[in-house]
Amino acid sequence: MNQNTTRRHLDLLTDAYMVRQLQPYFANLRKRQVKSPKIYIRDTGLLHQLLGISTFKQLLTHPKIGASWEGFVIEQILAATSHESAFFWATHQGAEIDLILERGDELLGIECKRADSPKITPSIRIALDDLKLDRIAILYPGNKRYRLANRVEAVPLYSLATGEPLFL
Repeated sequence: MNQNTTRRHLDLLTDAYMVRQLQPYFANLRKRQVKSPKIYIRDTGLLHQLLGISTFKQLLTHPKIGASWEGFVIEQILAATSHESAFFWATHQGAEIDLILERGDELLGIECKRADSPKITPSIRIALDDLKLDRIAILYPGNKRYRLANRVEAVPLYSLATGEPLFL
């Protein structure tokens, strides 16, 4: 299959809402930034079926559990929050932010962490400095909202379902 055929197939899956192509965010930096889109299967149940995951126990030990969580969280955020544009950001040196939302004059970062008590990563520090993000929310599966640093907060994913704002 050539690149044009692959691109057409990917675009068809995107138009059918089976796949999400999240475009990269570009900043005027001296770092080399990733320029190709990130691809997610929008239905994590379908993703698990394609990966041969049929039980929760299998999911917990599967090497793609982090990618599955990230895709699920991103779909929930994009459905539940208002924003003008959505991107991801990554450099070839390894710094990344899973989701960037433009909302009015604000530039908001979102990290998806499956950890019980997420921490600030070097990528978060770099993104705060280089991209001048207004705030970053780290969405995780826990149940307590707490501040990690100035402009960085750990936010339980369930807060989206209760209507609590993602960014306070």
